[in-house]
Amino acid sequence: QVQLVESGGGLVQPGGSLRVSCAASGNITVFASMAWYRQPPGKQRELVAIITHRDSIKYDESVRGRFTISKDDYRNTVDLQMNSLKPEDTAVYYCTAHSKLTGDTWGQGTQVTVAS
Repeated sequence: QVQLVESGGGLVQPGGSLRVSCAASGNITVFASMAWYRQPPGKQRELVAIITHRDSIKYDESVRGRFTISKDDYRNTVDLQMNSLKPEDTAVYYCTAHSKLTGDTWGQGTQVTVAS
């Protein structure tokens, strides 16, 4: 089974930028979609951005225009570029891969903290 490993989280000031990456241990083209979720402190996990195998992309309204999701089918990676970060973007960010046959695979998460 493919494993997902996130990296790139950290502490950033409001208005700053951060890029989180997700590395898959196998071929990501077998998945119908890849996505980034986040779980803010004390809140439920929520969808941030999703990209399908056909490169169709959707964003949550709260991040549209600030975040960009991209994937590299050769390197088997999915990145989330986050600009104009706000304190409310503070969360653990998770990468996930969706297969119509086997369901969802999740990474372990990476912490993003936006604070001055």
